[in-house]
Amino acid sequence: MVDPFNPKLLFPGPQRVGATRRAALGLLLGTPLLSACSSVQQSLSSFSSPFASQQPAPAPAGPPQQPMVAGNGQVKVGLILPLSASGNAGVAALSMKNAAEMALAEFQNPNIQLLIKDDAGSPQGAAQGAQQAVDEGAEIILGPLFAASVPAAAQAARARNISCIAFSTDASVAGRGVYLLSFLPESDVNRIVEYAASTGKRSFAALLPDNAYGNVVEVAFKQAVARRGGRVAAFEKYGADRATPARNVAQALAQADALLLADDGESVVATADALTAAGANLRNIQMLGTGLWDNPRVSASPSLQGGLYAAPDPAGFRAFAGRYRTRYGAEPVRTATLAYDSVALVAALAKAQGGQRYSSEILTNPSGFAGIDGLFRFRADGTNERGLAVMRVASNGSVPVAGSPKSFGA
Repeated sequence: MVDPFNPKLLFPGPQRVGATRRAALGLLLGTPLLSACSSVQQSLSSFSSPFASQQPAPAPAGPPQQPMVAGNGQVKVGLILPLSASGNAGVAALSMKNAAEMALAEFQNPNIQLLIKDDAGSPQGAAQGAQQAVDEGAEIILGPLFAASVPAAAQAARARNISCIAFSTDASVAGRGVYLLSFLPESDVNRIVEYAASTGKRSFAALLPDNAYGNVVEVAFKQAVARRGGRVAAFEKYGADRATPARNVAQALAQADALLLADDGESVVATADALTAAGANLRNIQMLGTGLWDNPRVSASPSLQGGLYAAPDPAGFRAFAGRYRTRYGAEPVRTATLAYDSVALVAALAKAQGGQRYSSEILTNPSGFAGIDGLFRFRADGTNERGLAVMRVASNGSVPVAGSPKSFGA
């Protein structure tokens, strides 16, 4: 296998800090595209909205897992995951741990030792795991997954002037040395509104859920429309009752040329059906969505055919999933790429940079890094920006209509 992280290719010449302006990671995105299956096409909704990134509801959990170590490099890195948590959280954690170890195996001679800690899905567990990791010499913390656990881990890290790269999608926990490597809805909204505006759309409507995810999308949507000189022709939120807000939006659609629906697969189909029941002809307007549309239910919905949404280019995940299946005999969860990319990033920086390898200056390089899901960069406030593709809904699966950008603008 060609080494995808060869620093001679990634960091030409004697430059060090400036060399990260191209990419600290290069992953095997050229691997032949694997045929899609429903398990690979799972929705991002499980761990990709603020209301899904909280602690799981109390339920019997497995016994706490003992700390583990992966790799034998000199640079120690803490990895905090809810390995013994109940339900989907524990499943996701195991898949992410596997992906982290896979990143080490695919990196050529990584100088990394992963200190893997189980936080059991609780803030107390995250604080304990982070404290153990820094006491053992960790230079940076990867994780936790849940928003409520991030500040607890960050407190232990800040006491040693160590940064965290966490996996929560709740932007409120970012900042002060906490960087989020996750799928943030703001990136989805910015990309899809920018693309729609570039095709001539100027008047936008939106029908969003009245919850934490909808609140984040609302702010990003209104800002993105204003930034492109557009106008919001109609805006409504729905709770348990979709009929009334759907009727209000349907009556205003004659004044709009694009409509944003942002919810997970099952809910967004129900919202589209409510609009149709209210008299809206959705074929006469450009439907827009977020990465939560990456769901078989959306592809199967007649009302959403031709809709556009922003998401990572699926080719990267499919190639990753193929390698994961070969290695572990199972399907990765969608968020497994976050663990892979975070480990690949810290390994690449350990190989290419000096003692300041995990400083804010390095981590917030404006040109960003390239990972499984395309380009990403950390902002100074700890949030991230992703280079996303634009996908079109089709009955046999979504197809890209605009690829991911090859570089970030200023």
